[in-house]
Amino acid sequence: MPTPHPRRLAWASRNFRIQTAATVVSGLGNAGAPIATAFAVLGNGGTTAEVGYVTAARLLPTVLLLVVGGTLADRLPRHRIMVAANLFSAAAQAVLAVLVLAGDVRLWQLLVLSAAGGAGYALYSPAAGGMIMQAVPQEHANRAFSVFRMGQNGSQIGGAALGGGLTAVCGPGWVLALDAFCFLVAAVLRFFLAPEAAPAPSGGSMLRDLREGWREFSSRRWLWVVVAQFAVLVACINAVESVYGPAVADQRLGGAGAWGLAMSAYGVGLVVTGLLMARWRPRRILLVGNWGVFLFGVPALALALEAPLPLLIAAMFLSGVGVTVFAVNWMVALQQEVPEEMFSRVTAYDELGSYSLAPVGTALAGPAAVALGLSGALWACAALCLVLSAVVLIDPQVRRLTRRDPRRSSPDAPVSAVEPAPAP
Repeated sequence: MPTPHPRRLAWASRNFRIQTAATVVSGLGNAGAPIATAFAVLGNGGTTAEVGYVTAARLLPTVLLLVVGGTLADRLPRHRIMVAANLFSAAAQAVLAVLVLAGDVRLWQLLVLSAAGGAGYALYSPAAGGMIMQAVPQEHANRAFSVFRMGQNGSQIGGAALGGGLTAVCGPGWVLALDAFCFLVAAVLRFFLAPEAAPAPSGGSMLRDLREGWREFSSRRWLWVVVAQFAVLVACINAVESVYGPAVADQRLGGAGAWGLAMSAYGVGLVVTGLLMARWRPRRILLVGNWGVFLFGVPALALALEAPLPLLIAAMFLSGVGVTVFAVNWMVALQQEVPEEMFSRVTAYDELGSYSLAPVGTALAGPAAVALGLSGALWACAALCLVLSAVVLIDPQVRRLTRRDPRRSSPDAPVSAVEPAPAP
């Protein structure tokens, strides 16, 4: 009998393929939903400040519930948590879509339903992070995480373009309905995920699990230093993408369609760079990753300079390049350094810290634009992104965290791959 040819994607397990496909589907709806929500507020006579309040209403329960979601995901089957969270989010977006299509949506309804979506994400995200890291062999981490990010971010291209176009042509209600449908399809796909081999239960309380997760998170300085950096960065980026960007687009760039096109360019940058990261295995994981963070503030800079739409599109593309360079290296670092039984809890603390200032930042985005002017607020966001990207490199663990080759590592190798400081 002829020898069968090895499959090119033999490293991609069934769970990896299903989770990637479901992430692409849900991402198509999610990419357009923030655009639709922002223009639903503005179209209903709302102000820029109210756009910020609605965005903050989604982020607040995310911050409050992430560690609960992470603890549940390390105690219960992760695929079941993801299915339940997707169904909950589908229901919340469906109700919001009906209200917006009916033309009589109130601000308090937008706040409540946005908060429901944030709660669904808080339960989903730690389980998803743990599942994808558990499903990937460490020796193929760069390739697998790059493919996952390309799928995840590729949906930003179609989703943002479709969301912006549908919002401009059909109104925001249909975009929200599409988001609800995508959540439903993703839930069906994730229903077929196979339960992965789970670590033995600790037998302790949830409070004990939370403390163990915190010890695991706080014991690694490189981890909490980068997360502290992202607490401010995410607040600035959310303000730009959810509040200032739509406002500038509405004032001088042509509305939702133009902003959707700019967000699509961001998605193109994410995907194109994924092709590079699938082959590039930098030795200094976080040093290289943080060079990508320097590009995060370019869109705020372009908006502050009142750049024309083509330059804004280029700025969004560069921002997408930076996000993928950082994100792939960050996923490799977490998988390499964090014990498997702690994946979801550490992921939850990571997201909790990264999103901790986002509700405040988005809620204050409108008042900041009034106090500083829209241009002044954008300059402040751009400056913070640049300064924080430089400051985090002061920490030697961030500069020296080194990729381990699992093919050469012995079972008794130490967990930390941070290079020791040179002897004096």
